[in-house]
Amino acid sequence: MKSRFEYMINMLKRYNFRNLNIRLIIYVLVLTILGINVISSATDSSVYEAKQVLGFIIGLVIMVALTLISYNFLLRYYWIIYGLNLAMLLSVLIFGESAKGAQRWIDFGFFQIQPSEFSKILIVLFVAQFIVKHKDKINDIKFLATLLILYLIPLALIFKQPNLSTSIVFFILFCVIMFIAGLSYKIIGVIFAVTIPIAIILGILVMQPNQSILAPHQYDRLVGFFEKDNEIAARIRYQQENSVMAIGSGGLFGKGLNNNTITSVKNANFISEPQTDFIYTIIGEELGFVGAAAVIILLALITFECFRAGSRAPNLAGRLICCGFGAQIGFQAIINLAVATMLIPNTGLTLPFVSYGLSSLTSAFAGVGLVLNIDLQRRLTY
Repeated sequence: MKSRFEYMINMLKRYNFRNLNIRLIIYVLVLTILGINVISSATDSSVYEAKQVLGFIIGLVIMVALTLISYNFLLRYYWIIYGLNLAMLLSVLIFGESAKGAQRWIDFGFFQIQPSEFSKILIVLFVAQFIVKHKDKINDIKFLATLLILYLIPLALIFKQPNLSTSIVFFILFCVIMFIAGLSYKIIGVIFAVTIPIAIILGILVMQPNQSILAPHQYDRLVGFFEKDNEIAARIRYQQENSVMAIGSGGLFGKGLNNNTITSVKNANFISEPQTDFIYTIIGEELGFVGAAAVIILLALITFECFRAGSRAPNLAGRLICCGFGAQIGFQAIINLAVATMLIPNTGLTLPFVSYGLSSLTSAFAGVGLVLNIDLQRRLTY
């Protein structure tokens, strides 16, 4: 125990705090505070705002802790991290609360946690260290098969909930991490040659009325998005159509937070659960083009800072963690914005740092803490 404590103290002494990424901290704080204010405006209940503030405080504590604790120290326990990840996901299937056709949450009374949100961070840590331990075998088929199996286990548990949107993010994360790790272009080409036909076949199969791949609500979302002239479409597309209308009605500067405008889509309750998946709708309507553009810019800057930290990370593990987290924030934001603007079917993904959700917010702050820690050590050599 003493040796571990001494190790951490020695690491703190070696940190160059002049390398602390103040820009990233500012971007995250501004975006989160903006999100809290929009959540307050989006709902009549103050409970959502209070819980988000609580998540903000907890997230800050986690961020500071992970900024000071060396990621190399954490990666020593990568198998424990993997086991913890599986235990959390399994607990959802056993003890989880069901809502809207999905079992994704564990209820603790005042708040709920969604383990799949934390899984996004834990799986990146595990895969990064697992690759580092076998970096000379990155293009070995046996190694790739082993890694793929280990990765598919938590992915299958998330898909089982069902949580297709997070499963998609998991798939994207794996692709980004393997590319950054140096996977051979020949293998990438073979993967594309195999997966594209499979994806096309799956796409055809899931659109069939009697399919058993997707849950009923997931199937309805797909059919409702692509088939415009039926009852399902009218019900499913209703929220996204209202979202587009609300964003467009915001004009340049919006109608203002907490407004009482009778023409407001939000005030007319045409958007259900506006504090979560469709928070960008509220931003577009109440803060206008300026507010909507500011959110996109802040998310882009956060993603850029993560990849920038990855480019100067002291080792491969640090590079994979930074780029993996940056990819998660970037792609999740793109998917959420595409849903709010009706470019893709509704997926149920939150907007990072903005949407309501303690698990989503605290896990995002954990990722920022890891990136800050890696950046503090960018001049160290191992």
